Amino acid sequence: MVQDGVLDHTMMRVEDLEESVDWYQTHLDYEEKRRIEHDTFTLVFLGPADVHDQGALLELTYNYDGRSYEMGDAWGHIAVRVPEGELQAAYDELMAGGVEDYRDPESCGGRYAFVKDPDGHEIELVQRDHGARWSLDHTMIRVEDADDVLGWYCRKLEYEPAGRWEADTFANYFVRPRGAAPEAMSVELTYNYDGRSYTMGDAWGHVAVRTDDLEGYWETLLTREAEDYRDPESCDFNYAFTKDPDGHEVEIVVR
Repeated sequence: MVQDGVLDHTMMRVEDLEESVDWYQTHLDYEEKRRIEHDTFTLVFLGPADVHDQGALLELTYNYDGRSYEMGDAWGHIAVRVPEGELQAAYDELMAGGVEDYRDPESCGGRYAFVKDPDGHEIELVQRDHGARWSLDHTMIRVEDADDVLGWYCRKLEYEPAGRWEADTFANYFVRPRGAAPEAMSVELTYNYDGRSYTMGDAWGHVAVRTDDLEGYWETLLTREAEDYRDPESCDFNYAFTKDPDGHEVEIVVR
C-alpha cells in the first residue's frame, strides 16, 4: 500500500545527460535507479543506494533537440542530507572532488551550505539525523502568496506544517505529507515580503507525489478544486499533472 501524497521525485532538465549523471554518481554517490528512453527524450532517476522506501529520487530529463534552459527564480533548490556535525567535512569532500565553491558553511552561519550541479541547479547541504547520506531532504520553491499556497498544499494534498523560519524580509514554511516517515522529502515554500513576482523558467520541471490509485486520487484532487492541467487519460493513465497557485507543476504517479 502506497501512502497517498508522499513525494516521489523532483525533476530537473539538463543539457548534457551523461555529464550530469556522472556528476551525481561521483559527488553524491547516487546510483541509477531507472532509465526511460523515448524517441525525443530520456529520463534518468537517481538516488542513494540505501534510499528509504518513502524517500524521493532525482529525475533528470534530457531532450534530444539540443535546447538550452532558463533557470528562472520560481524554483530555488533541492536539499540533500549529511549527518549532524559533518557539514564542513561533507563540503570539504565536495571541494576536494572538484565541485565549484558556491556558498561554504562559514558564509551560511555554519547551518548549511550550497553547491551547484553542471547545469547551475542549486543544491543545499543540510544536517539531519535521519535519512541516507545525500538523500533528498526538501525541494524549495518561491511563492507570491504564502497564505494561498499553504492552504493549497494542506487542503489539496493533505500536507501538514513541518517547520517555519521567519526573518525580517522573508519566511520559509515547510510542509510534508501527513504521517510520512522522517526520511520522506518535504516542500519548502519561500515567501519574500517585498511583493516580488517570479519567472518559472524551464530548467526545473516538477515535483511528483505518489499514489496507488491514480484515477481515484485524481478525482479527489478535482473535488478539492485542484487545477485540471493534464488528466490521467491525456497521459495514457500512467500519470497526471496539476499546478499549485504559482504555477509549479505537481505530477501524480504510481510507483
